[in-house]
Amino acid sequence: MLEAAFWGLIQGLTEFLPISSSGHLVLVPALLGQDPPDLATSAMLHLGTLLAVLIYFRKEVIEVATFTEKGKRLLTLVLIGTIPAAVLGLTLETQFEWLNDRPHAVALALLLTGIALYSTRWIRRGGKTTETATVKDTIIMGFGQALALIPGVSRSGTTIGTGLLRGFTDAEAARYSFLLGIPAIAAAGIFEGRELLDSGSTVGAEIFVGVAVAALSGYAAIAFLLRLIGRTGLSPFGLYCMVAGAVALLVV
Repeated sequence: MLEAAFWGLIQGLTEFLPISSSGHLVLVPALLGQDPPDLATSAMLHLGTLLAVLIYFRKEVIEVATFTEKGKRLLTLVLIGTIPAAVLGLTLETQFEWLNDRPHAVALALLLTGIALYSTRWIRRGGKTTETATVKDTIIMGFGQALALIPGVSRSGTTIGTGLLRGFTDAEAARYSFLLGIPAIAAAGIFEGRELLDSGSTVGAEIFVGVAVAALSGYAAIAFLLRLIGRTGLSPFGLYCMVAGAVALLVV
């Protein structure tokens, strides 16, 4: 039960803070000399983080579900932004899975992610929002999300960073990043759930503790980032990723 709660905390915090959940789920076990969470745990933890983002952005989710004008526009933006990751994920699935077994490659990706995030401090901020975003903005941020298929690259970091390049405010880039993450997180959970069914494994009761921890910590991470990012940008997270990536390269 404690182990499930630990992985839930890691998943919840790193899924939404721009520090790479995939990287931490590879490197933390390697640093601790433990096995990474199994398929059952990983699939269920994605359910926890999905619940967190759906609850936090429940107003937007309701607008999409009821097909208001604002909701239809938001749905269009999210669907268009999801296409690049979906295409690359299906095309290069084997290559990305191969990287999961290479902690040094993941550590290097985390280090490079840190450099990229820290560099966003020199990007001139604009005033775009999801209501003024163009299809081109959405596609470019979608390709930013697709980069995060590489373990060690932060999904929220790349989407927020490309949003800043396209002239979004920090808060709006983060907000769109989280909304864009809903199909990606759901797809990851479905994919791992499918593998779980194929393997014949079962889900223990303790996993639901991990789901609850992932949901609560994920919700807290979203709220924390949205409050902080307008003041600090992505630089503090870039520093963290650089240090974590460098340490992992030396230790694992």
